[in-house]
Amino acid sequence: MEFPAELIRFLKKADRVSVLTGAGASQESGLRTFRDAQSGLWAQYKPQDLASPEAFASDPKLVWDWYAWRREAIKGVRPNPGHYALVEMENRTPSFTLITQNVDGLHRFAGSRNVLELHGNILRVRCADCGTFAEEWGDDTESVPRCGKCNGLLRPDVVWFGEALPRAELESAVVAARQSQVFFSIGTSGVVQPAAALAHAARNNGSVVVEINAEPTPLTPKADFAFHGKSGEILPELVKAVWGI
Repeated sequence: MEFPAELIRFLKKADRVSVLTGAGASQESGLRTFRDAQSGLWAQYKPQDLASPEAFASDPKLVWDWYAWRREAIKGVRPNPGHYALVEMENRTPSFTLITQNVDGLHRFAGSRNVLELHGNILRVRCADCGTFAEEWGDDTESVPRCGKCNGLLRPDVVWFGEALPRAELESAVVAARQSQVFFSIGTSGVVQPAAALAHAARNNGSVVVEINAEPTPLTPKADFAFHGKSGEILPELVKAVWGI
């Protein structure tokens, strides 16, 4: 694949690069999206019945079982070449921030270090009452595990419908976007707020915006460079074109 010489020049010179990834990056690893995963037993439920504070309060066992099932599904998934290409990009960029809307932990699994998880991480659990994180919990399938500190119910450490994004991560993401010299939007529709605003914040502060997505999005006309296809194919080729690896 041929890349514009101007983009290659920008990346070679850039000291500050930020990347936003969405569901498309994980789908290329074979991981189904939230709604795609609602098959079989789970197809009868609305998303709000499985992923909201109200749903957990009403039927904590149902919600816990849904996320336990999804955690098991993720254990069989591995990062794809796009994930590893971003690790290589981070290794060669003095200041690199990876912002993700995904909760699967695949970026960290691949080796990315400076990762901001805007929607949390499904592989972590915390107490619904006191917020304490649990490193491990029992295998009892009859009830929802409880916090060892306050005996509250444990819940997945993800952002549910009706909940705000974690403030520290969102603020750090905004700062990284505004300070970036090059900003990538990868595998995301560009419409889910507030993450969708990050590319515009970067652009408004002079950053070069690069979109990599399976199909055009509302961001496409405003991006400086847009590539449509699989990020797992495009990113490794881009890294090779810039750094020869």
